[in-house]
Amino acid sequence: MKLLDSAGRARRVRLLTPLAHRDFRILWIGMSVSLLGDGVLLVALAWQVYTLSGSPSAMSVVGVALALPQIALVLVGGVVSDRCDRRKVMISSDLVRGACLATLAVLALTGGLRLWHVICVVAVYGAASGFFPPAFDATVPTLVPRSELVGANALDQFVRPTAVQIGGTALGGGLVAGVGPGWAFGFDALTFAFSAACLACLRPLPPDVGRERDSLWRDLRAGLSFVRANAWLWATFMSATFAYLLFLGPTEVLLPYMVKHVLHGSATELGLVLTSGGVSAILAAMIVGQAGLPGRFITFMYWTWSFATLGVAGYGLATSSWQLAVTCAVVNGLETAGIVAWATAKQRLVPTALLGRVSSVDWFVSLALLPLSYALAAPVAAAVGVRATFVGAGVIGAVVTLAFLYLPGVRAVERDRGRDQEGDPS
Repeated sequence: MKLLDSAGRARRVRLLTPLAHRDFRILWIGMSVSLLGDGVLLVALAWQVYTLSGSPSAMSVVGVALALPQIALVLVGGVVSDRCDRRKVMISSDLVRGACLATLAVLALTGGLRLWHVICVVAVYGAASGFFPPAFDATVPTLVPRSELVGANALDQFVRPTAVQIGGTALGGGLVAGVGPGWAFGFDALTFAFSAACLACLRPLPPDVGRERDSLWRDLRAGLSFVRANAWLWATFMSATFAYLLFLGPTEVLLPYMVKHVLHGSATELGLVLTSGGVSAILAAMIVGQAGLPGRFITFMYWTWSFATLGVAGYGLATSSWQLAVTCAVVNGLETAGIVAWATAKQRLVPTALLGRVSSVDWFVSLALLPLSYALAAPVAAAVGVRATFVGAGVIGAVVTLAFLYLPGVRAVERDRGRDQEGDPS
């Protein structure tokens, strides 16, 4: 009787249900370890750049070098992921990125690392990164039943902040403070190798997912046509484009600067600020994963993202690290809730054969202006101040985000589909 009661309780915990599937479990384990390394890199890279230069302009250049190749190649990555074995696409991406981090580690540990080395290496890293997200997004629906996609996406958003913003950033702060960025880069390289090994253990994908197609261009056009025909897709892509332009560059470039140079904090404090956002994101993922999504899932998504963007203004109002931590918690918790809704909507409403390409268009359009955001962050902050930059980015970004919700046709899909038995889009 006790065993039966335990099984019943496990089934009621929706967040854990997808882990019953072998291949998803292996994918999740590899991703979790790799994300831990990403959190380490988040602290180590920013600290290394500011150690080499001490200027937000240098961090802006590094951000552009990282984002531009990824954006340039993500559409190709989407087509490739729909034509080829997605496991091999993800493995190749992991191995290249691991080699990049190993290069940074060797240069840093031997004392030969210069800013131009960082820029060149992260450019290669960014190019390889363009192939992983579309392949990953399109793989998840092939590993779990349709009814468990909300749980799978919530679990994804649970482990990302757990690994990146809690474990990874805390570990990164400790490694940077204790032994230096070089060892932190080396640790991240090992996590990519582990992720690639896990991906190699996955069973082959269904034959229709990896079949050859006639031409890359024709495949890409099919994905673009599907996006154009669905207002909820292209409007959300465009909304993200302008929102990211306004707040993502300032956040990535100026938040480490705010901690180190404005508030005179340490790498450990930066890690703790980011960790607070991770805790909030975990709670949001658990709540959405267990409760499911409301029938008006598009409206829910836009409002949570709008309030998350508005929260960025709080960075500019903070006068201490704990206030930055509270702001980070608000921003990340709301953002995570919207991401779970968005990922589930795409996976349920977009045909599996098109999902890699649609996901790549999502990444391409959403991040198209990100290099410009990185490039503008430092000069805008120099002109109006770091605090004013955060406040303006948050307020304007929230207004722009919410405006796209009210374009014709954006909410039609939630009205047409209503609720499924779990209260999620189906």
